[in-house]
Amino acid sequence: MSLRPALTAAAGAVLLLLAAPAVTATADPSESVTVAPVGRIAPDGTVTLSGTYRCVGDSGPVFVSSSIGQSSGNGRHGIGGTRAVCDGAEHTWENTGKTTPNDLEPGAAHVEATLMELRPQGGLPLPHFHAAQERDITLSAG
Repeated sequence: MSLRPALTAAAGAVLLLLAAPAVTATADPSESVTVAPVGRIAPDGTVTLSGTYRCVGDSGPVFVSSSIGQSSGNGRHGIGGTRAVCDGAEHTWENTGKTTPNDLEPGAAHVEATLMELRPQGGLPLPHFHAAQERDITLSAG
């Protein structure tokens, strides 16, 4: 029996364990991200979502990402990403992205926004989550 597969598997497990604290780190309670109660969808499928965020102490680039879905639709759609400034102050964010026309329609939708940093660890950028919010919104035509 060869030791190479066992060593490779063990090395992979160690890497996952080392990465886990950065991925699952608890956010600072003073950090937040919100989603506005109304988003917009244009006739060509362009969706605009917005809200606010607050974060502190970044050591890598930080982004506000968002996704949207509808119970009658075709899964979830990633809607843009905005670069965030983590200075402790509250800022607004607005993400715009184009979906396939008719994948989403005006009406009820569910949005998730995430404030995420790419922290350098061991030469690799690993995600650190500052805050997240899920919210039901109204997607309006316009």
